[in-house]
Amino acid sequence: MFSRFRPGMLRAAVASRNAQRQFSVSSAARSDAIFVHRDTPQNNASIPFEFDAKNMQEAKKIMAKYPPQYKKAAMIPLLHLAQKQNGWTSISVMNYVAKLIEVPPMRVYEVATFYTMFNRNPVGKYFLQVCTTTPCQLCGSSKIVEAIENHLGIKVGETTSDKLFTLVEVECAGACINAPVISVNDDYFEDLTPEATVKLLDDLKAGKPVTRGPVSGRNNCEPLGQQTTLTTPPPGPGFMVRSDL
Repeated sequence: MFSRFRPGMLRAAVASRNAQRQFSVSSAARSDAIFVHRDTPQNNASIPFEFDAKNMQEAKKIMAKYPPQYKKAAMIPLLHLAQKQNGWTSISVMNYVAKLIEVPPMRVYEVATFYTMFNRNPVGKYFLQVCTTTPCQLCGSSKIVEAIENHLGIKVGETTSDKLFTLVEVECAGACINAPVISVNDDYFEDLTPEATVKLLDDLKAGKPVTRGPVSGRNNCEPLGQQTTLTTPPPGPGFMVRSDL
């Protein structure tokens, strides 16, 4: 049997088997975020944190929404509350929340490193989140980013030297019909132009009051210009119903 198996046939069989086993892969996606903690002078467990009196009352209201044995369900809203007080989600914030809801700290680390709305590094007083997903991109979000970078002298991911502004790009702010949009802390500013964006930054820096929402003059997300639907009074009862019914 083996005498019939020529060396050329053996090489062909091995080559065929190797060809079947070959496959290609794309390069590993890389992130600009580091999901491990490294102690720094401004972010280490020795820096104390706890809720102030006002936020402690709010935290108790949040935890009261859940059965005592399920206090861990309050983790995300408590992290949000702590971030509002501290300005960002430090390791001390995470440890404090873990102690408050009686879970291992690792459970809080898992959540805080998964959701990008938890800032694990200090940010400026005004946290600028520019949506650059497709609808906003088509409406000029790249020009908004460029206007911010040129006006503030920073790049995406950086904070101004006066600690007033931090600029980041985000995916889908959920206000596509009012694109382009910026979230400044918890407030949305919509229908932006480069000029309107620069004015917004100047007003924030000067401490002037700003009006959230569309800057184009519309109230919410109604069409720009004249109304295009529901332009006549709606029909009354019985419309398109047989007269004998």
